[in-house]
Amino acid sequence: LSCSTYLGQLFIGLLCSQDRPATMALLLMTVTVLHLVTLAMLFIATIEKSWWTLENVENVDLWYKCMYDNKTDTWLCANTTDNEWLQSVQALMVLSVILSSISFLVFLGQLFTMSRGGLFYFTGICQILAGLTAFAAVLIYTFQREEILRDSIRELSMGRFGYCFILAWVCVPLLLCSGVVYVHLRKKDKA
Repeated sequence: LSCSTYLGQLFIGLLCSQDRPATMALLLMTVTVLHLVTLAMLFIATIEKSWWTLENVENVDLWYKCMYDNKTDTWLCANTTDNEWLQSVQALMVLSVILSSISFLVFLGQLFTMSRGGLFYFTGICQILAGLTAFAAVLIYTFQREEILRDSIRELSMGRFGYCFILAWVCVPLLLCSGVVYVHLRKKDKA
């Protein structure tokens, strides 16, 4: 069996389990952990300094351009040059973090105040919107990197995408999947 088939069967098995309270508690805990992990990854991708890297000598992120100084053995950083594409990516990533944070806070509020049998629509919609804004940000960075990095990097062809860029891409499906799960998640009825 492939990994995705196994996980799908495990998820369906959890939903169809006879032990409903334990299943719902496990599902609730899984969704909460997934949300927190995704939010942490999204936050790191937004503020950390490695969206574009050049052989561990130069790093460019959404906010700073850093160069390694061999003499002092430190990273010297300066603000990135502003252009419209970079500002769009910055705004979309910050908006994604804000939407995911709001989604988590609303989820906690709904968990304790919502009537039994209610659905977590608002939480799911915020999470899906966070995924779509992160998706738009990484797409813009992917296709407009030459324009974004034109004044920041000397040799664009020698560089590669950094781990924060990859982390942002990983967040997109996780945000969308958790949003869909929230939309379908129902607060447990009294047994």
